[in-house]
Amino acid sequence: MAILNKIRQKTFVLILVIALALFAFILSSLFDNKDALFSKSPDVVATINGEDISREEFSNMVEFQQQQRPGSSISQVMNGVFEAKVREIIMDGQIDKLGMTVEADQMRDLIKTTYANDPTFLNEAGLFDESKLKLFIDNLKSSSEEAYQNWVAREQSLAANALQANYFNMVKAGTTATLAEGQLEHKLESEKVDIKYVQVPYTSIADSTIKVSTSEIKDYINKNANAYQADASRTFQYVFFKEEASLEDETNIQNDLKELFKDQEVYNETTKETDTRVGFLNTKDPETFVNGNSDDLKFVDKYQYKSSFPEAIGDSIFSLEAGQVYGPYKDAGYYKVTKVLDYKKLADSIESSHIIIPFVGTTRAAADVTRTKEEAKAMVDSIFPLVKNNKAKFAEVANEINSDGTKGKDGSIGWTRLTTYNPASFDPDFANFLFFNDKGSIDVVLTKFGYHIIRVDDKKNVDTAVKVATVARKIEPSTATEDKVFENASNFELAIANGSFAEVAKKENYEVRPMTAKELDENIPGLGNQRQIVRWAFEDESEIGDYKRFDNVPGGIVIAQLTAKQEEGLMSVEDASVTALPAVRKEKKAKLIMDRVSATTLEDFAAAENQTVKSSSAINMKNPTIAGAGQEPLVVGTAFGLKEGATSKLIKGNSGVFMVQVTKKTSAVELDNYLPFANQVSSQKLSAVQARLYNALKDAAEIEDYRAKTVQ
Repeated sequence: MAILNKIRQKTFVLILVIALALFAFILSSLFDNKDALFSKSPDVVATINGEDISREEFSNMVEFQQQQRPGSSISQVMNGVFEAKVREIIMDGQIDKLGMTVEADQMRDLIKTTYANDPTFLNEAGLFDESKLKLFIDNLKSSSEEAYQNWVAREQSLAANALQANYFNMVKAGTTATLAEGQLEHKLESEKVDIKYVQVPYTSIADSTIKVSTSEIKDYINKNANAYQADASRTFQYVFFKEEASLEDETNIQNDLKELFKDQEVYNETTKETDTRVGFLNTKDPETFVNGNSDDLKFVDKYQYKSSFPEAIGDSIFSLEAGQVYGPYKDAGYYKVTKVLDYKKLADSIESSHIIIPFVGTTRAAADVTRTKEEAKAMVDSIFPLVKNNKAKFAEVANEINSDGTKGKDGSIGWTRLTTYNPASFDPDFANFLFFNDKGSIDVVLTKFGYHIIRVDDKKNVDTAVKVATVARKIEPSTATEDKVFENASNFELAIANGSFAEVAKKENYEVRPMTAKELDENIPGLGNQRQIVRWAFEDESEIGDYKRFDNVPGGIVIAQLTAKQEEGLMSVEDASVTALPAVRKEKKAKLIMDRVSATTLEDFAAAENQTVKSSSAINMKNPTIAGAGQEPLVVGTAFGLKEGATSKLIKGNSGVFMVQVTKKTSAVELDNYLPFANQVSSQKLSAVQARLYNALKDAAEIEDYRAKTVQ
């Protein structure tokens, strides 16, 4: 009991100790993970003017845009979606402040303008019909919620674009120029000054004689901080172990192709007998042979001119007789063997017209087509005699019954070219009639689209064409070569664990490639889209000197090492030196020249610096260019501030140190009306509004971008 009483007496102390321990544990966890404590939720991609963009919303927009832009990389799509969303939020904020809205009448006008030529909403007279629009929307509501929501999204997009246009138009309406501005514009253009001048170019002093310290560059960067702001970046170096075919691999590929030439005896597991496999030279079915033995490239059932081939290859192929084979030869990443099948004299350009009669089941037949194949045949047989020798009747019938793009064009298909038509998408029966029949030919042809009456209207550019069969084998590394690349990369990785990345690479004769990337970059020269490497370089855990191996790089293996980190803010001295060093050097050269000169006349200045006195006439302030010296606004401004005949002191210009003397001043003529110049200024302002206004709003916006941390 005594022990229990003591425990009860100490209960409060015990609870306090436990509570303090728990608090210390939680606090420790928070400070160990301070990014989680002080940063946004990982579900937030960005915050624009206080409005969060959620990961889910952003991902959905990116997914949708990927479907709309199939050729774009994921980073390109993400950047496009992000910029569009930033613009939307910024512009919506401005529009909301002004209380701007799109009313029902304006919305109807927007839809009417947008869909003015859409057959869905046109009546029999070809005019936009609001009742058809209403019926269309009602049908969407009742038939498909997804389709209806897509329509709503389109309306919202139209409204948003209209509001933005209204906003910009309002700003433009207030962007005008006064008559005083017009008078100033006239003065800047029309006031002229003639000068004599002496220029001592900065290039007259060798750069090597001007010493610039790191501290001087640092001071210059600090004084011009706005010009030297930099995004966060990482610098790394890498070695690319490329998996490419060796000479032995290429020889083996060529030998494999040569083996295809001849017939071979092969054992048939099914019949238990020896069969003869016909080779490329003797095959009677080149299409099946090519498609069964070629990598990627399939048989092309098409005649081609010599110009369709690379020059040397074309000369070699056209020197063969039908049945002969050329190759193996190297072309566009493949080794190929080509067999000549046939030669023909063919026109490259064929002009034609047609009358088409589709029937149920034919490609692209409209929903209202109900005729059978037999009915279509009877119809075309009845029409053919009427149009065969009568062009006017042909055009009349084509305009009446054709349902494709030739309707209203007398059935004209226009010109079809042998060199550019695609046999995979152009009906072969239609093509054969065009290419293998003479000008003036007309007949009935059945294709997958229906029955046609085809007429060859004209032919030109006749030349010899060849049909070939080509077996191609991709030039790629063998398993043995890939194993060797893997071994080399592994040995390099082991060696740099205890040595210098650059020294090991130099010893093994590997090329080391440097790269500096920003946080959202994806392309690496020589490697293409390698977002994974950039992402690794920016990981918090990645330290300078760390290296990593990347095995899933297309075409090989990369081993990269992080060599430098640049955080967001002022550039480092090393990075800024590209422009800062010449600027500091120019300042020092200017001071050197100005300190050593005591001359007060052009002649004395020219003699002291071994220069000549030059002239420049009709200089204006609008375009402050000096003949022989280029753009020099400070020098020109100084000249305009001098009286006629006066000489300036030394002037530190863009390209050198100057002294000028005004020889003549021409004042601007006084005008009765400066409105034309005011209009000119107004026009200049208006042209700048569209681009500059949004950029100014964006610069003023509070944009917190977390994409690099939250989106992979």
